[in-house]
Amino acid sequence: MTAEQSYEDAGDGLAHPFVKPFDVQKVRNDFPALHQTVHGKPLVYLDSAATSLKPSVVIDAVASVYGRDCANIHRGVHLLSARATERFEAVRTQVAEHIGASSRSEIVFTSGATSGLNLLASTLTQAHVRSGDRVLVSMMEHHSNIVPWQLACERVGAMVVPIPLDKAGALSLEAYANLLDTKPKIVAFTHVSNATGIVNPVQKIAAMARDAGALSVIDGTQAVPHLEVNVAEIGVDFYVFSSHKAYGPNGVGVVYGHKALLDALPPYQGGGDMIRNVSFSGTTFADPPTRFEAGTPNISGVIGMGVALAYLRNLGSDARVHEKSVLNYAKTRLRELPQVSLVGDSEHQVGSVSFVIEGVHPHDVGTLLDKAGVAVRVGHHCTQPLMEHFGVPATVRASFGVYSTCDDVDRLCDAVNATVAFFR
Repeated sequence: MTAEQSYEDAGDGLAHPFVKPFDVQKVRNDFPALHQTVHGKPLVYLDSAATSLKPSVVIDAVASVYGRDCANIHRGVHLLSARATERFEAVRTQVAEHIGASSRSEIVFTSGATSGLNLLASTLTQAHVRSGDRVLVSMMEHHSNIVPWQLACERVGAMVVPIPLDKAGALSLEAYANLLDTKPKIVAFTHVSNATGIVNPVQKIAAMARDAGALSVIDGTQAVPHLEVNVAEIGVDFYVFSSHKAYGPNGVGVVYGHKALLDALPPYQGGGDMIRNVSFSGTTFADPPTRFEAGTPNISGVIGMGVALAYLRNLGSDARVHEKSVLNYAKTRLRELPQVSLVGDSEHQVGSVSFVIEGVHPHDVGTLLDKAGVAVRVGHHCTQPLMEHFGVPATVRASFGVYSTCDDVDRLCDAVNATVAFFR
């Protein structure tokens, strides 16, 4: 397969000759970070799963907040505050529409997905979990969807029980069904693995949890940049994602929660804006989502996230087809290379591919690839239980965005070949 042919394969098994529905070069022009050299070579950025690059429209939006509407929100009566508040709250409505929530009041802004998962672990265990209860967490999770549950369960005397994986690294539905017989209170799992890109059948997993009487929490951080997400269709109780992996600013995240469930949760942090009334005889709290948004938020970040989501939506399904074709091309090329083995290779995969080189530590691979101008992520990817499942300490992960090309993949493979030759 050639790089040119890969653009014609949308990953659906059908040929699309002479059709290039996605102008990737035009998209690349929107991302100023791509137009630089690294160690004297043009940058190949294959680390989008760690953080995506930002288009100029997002950068400009953040700058406009500080340059024009630099004011705190909600409590100000002057014009700058009113403008900032209007822009900020418009994003709440936009996010609800983007992920198919039924109401803007189901959207809570946080400082990131990690913050959102900590919020849910703390409040859900406080409200729903008692000593001896169980919380199920899949073995493919990022540490941010494991450790918060461990900390919260320790406080109430509950247990975190891992959901095993199959050989390929996907969640084992058979093992999961057996664990649901133990009547867990909460099930937490990822939509897309950050380490391998494997996509879980989230609608089925959430339905099984619901039938067993358990609440479901999905980490959608790696899904929102690559998939069309509709929380109502999935049937999930809570869904979490971050801005910075979806072409938006750092330090911003979203928690979606079904309204009735959010209404029943206690506050997570105390401070300004999350109260209804404060006195030393007692405090009453605001309704969600304000109850969970104590203090001054990342106003510019939220506004920038809104611009990023609009940018992504404007690219449409063509962007997803393009990304899938680049991923498929990368997997095909990497399989052809000597001493290279894919880790977590699956038909149900988006955004990322992980691999190892026989006899070469991933950190050495990453260093040599960097010298060739190719940026990848190496290590355990904050998924040590998953690495243990595969029997490896670490992998090399190449991850893609809307700006990635098959030429990027060719540069990656050339650098991998040079690395193999260097250590031979």
